[in-house]
Amino acid sequence: MKKILIVDDQTGIRLLLNEVFKKEGFMTLMAANGHEALAKAKETQPDVVLLDMKMPGMDGLEILRNLKQLGSEIQVIMMTAYGELDLIEESIDSGAASYFTKPFDVFEIREAVKQLLRD
Repeated sequence: MKKILIVDDQTGIRLLLNEVFKKEGFMTLMAANGHEALAKAKETQPDVVLLDMKMPGMDGLEILRNLKQLGSEIQVIMMTAYGELDLIEESIDSGAASYFTKPFDVFEIREAVKQLLRD
């Protein structure tokens, strides 16, 4: 069973994405911050990480770089409420597979995850 780690400091977004991907038959894990996300990633080796760009403490770019050190095969999709092109470009340069701007279309993010897991 493919594993998806959902990392966002907003509870509502975590719960929404958790529900969407559970219905699709994925094993889902959730984290509210960077430290929790990295601990869960080390423990479970997720296939895909849905990662919020802006969180208190450790930001998405720092988490992304740490995830890539754990395993380059971990696919990461960044999520941001901010349209900051420099951060988006930096995340792609750091190994993110793609990104979505909040509010995102749940169906589009679901299809992006399925596509990543097919490739």
